[in-house]
Amino acid sequence: MEKVGGNNKNIAHVIAVNMGYGHARPANVMKEFAVGGKVIIANNYKGIPESDRKLWDTGQSFYEKISRFKKTPVVGQGVFWAMDELQRIPEFYPKRDLSHPSLQLRNIYNLIHNKDHMKHLIEKLAKNPKPIFSTFSPPAFAAEYFDYPGEIFCLATDADINRAWAPLRPRSSRVRYFAPNGRVVERLQLYGVPKKNIELTGFPLPTSLIGGVSSSIATKNLARRICNLDPNGIFTSHTYKTLVSELGVRYCESIRTQQAKILNIAFAVGGAGAQREMGIEIASSLKKLIRSKKIILHLVAGVRKEVADYFISELKKLGLESEMGKGVKILIEDTRPKYFAKFDQLMQRIDILWTKPSELSFYTGLGLPIIMAPPVGSQEDFNHHWLEQVGGGIDALDPKYTNEWLMDWVESGSLARMAWNGFIEAPTHGAYRIADVLLGRSNTVHDLPLVV
Repeated sequence: MEKVGGNNKNIAHVIAVNMGYGHARPANVMKEFAVGGKVIIANNYKGIPESDRKLWDTGQSFYEKISRFKKTPVVGQGVFWAMDELQRIPEFYPKRDLSHPSLQLRNIYNLIHNKDHMKHLIEKLAKNPKPIFSTFSPPAFAAEYFDYPGEIFCLATDADINRAWAPLRPRSSRVRYFAPNGRVVERLQLYGVPKKNIELTGFPLPTSLIGGVSSSIATKNLARRICNLDPNGIFTSHTYKTLVSELGVRYCESIRTQQAKILNIAFAVGGAGAQREMGIEIASSLKKLIRSKKIILHLVAGVRKEVADYFISELKKLGLESEMGKGVKILIEDTRPKYFAKFDQLMQRIDILWTKPSELSFYTGLGLPIIMAPPVGSQEDFNHHWLEQVGGGIDALDPKYTNEWLMDWVESGSLARMAWNGFIEAPTHGAYRIADVLLGRSNTVHDLPLVV
């Protein structure tokens, strides 16, 4: 299967929620399969009952406020810890039965049972009972509870997950799962989900950045990126034969002959708008390199206008006003679909992605080295561990000295090695594998590593 889409439309009801970007981003990738080509936002769709909207808004507002409040000395850390404890992922070892429902999971089912939460949505979708593909577990649980007549699929969106992702009675549930990595497969089984209900697919990355099963676009971008990230040829001189065997002579010769060009670095702020200050620290440290046309810094504000306004104000204070739109660019859009489209276009040009270990951790599968900002929440701690394990990412050092340590990493070829590791070790073709399952056909891609 060289292309997702074509005649394969109207296959499933694709459901996401607007809570950060972690659930909406993969749903946006799979919207090519969505009924009507649209993603259904469970907490903001046309006709949503006011009671459902209020329940969703309360949870989203609380999470975003706590995420931003975390940086408040002493008190902020304590409040965030209390919230994070409710979502904590238990230690994996020793392996044991973890099927007992958590308080968070019981609360979800109480809302479904006592408040008919999401019943309106499920009854609406049942009029056209295509398979449901949800990137958040509560809509999948509601679909099963309210006897949705079609198949029910749920995508886990992190490298490890807590108990709230598995059904109340997992062994008898008909909810099926797409797992982004091997650890999630094992975790779901510890939670009681039968192995037959779990598909190891990888995370769905944008097909526009892959280029089919052959990965032609990803391979081309990787070759260019390795050239930029290994200007002294240190990494490529040691691994040239391996590069040729995997990428082919044509791409590898381009690596040898191209001149390193201006570096493009993206710093992406999370959906709650946290860590915006780090973007300005990075800009301040890289100021000379930006002015000398050696680096272009892309500050990704997403749909957060207040974050974009903050960037603009602080960049002016740094004396970088003349570089805005040239050496420093801000990505801001008024809707999530527009933002996701522009973000994917930006990833075609990016050499380094700097972000907290969110769902963007999986983008290392495109051959992107990821510099990790501090994790926000238990699930990001596990994404952080996974990204280190596959060798596609590394912790950021002090942002104030980015101009020193970042350029050392470039000069030594370290980031080129991370780009290569991510491309080889992390799943790249998740969207294609998920498409195969939704279409009821056998897997067209067979090179998925079982990375835990």
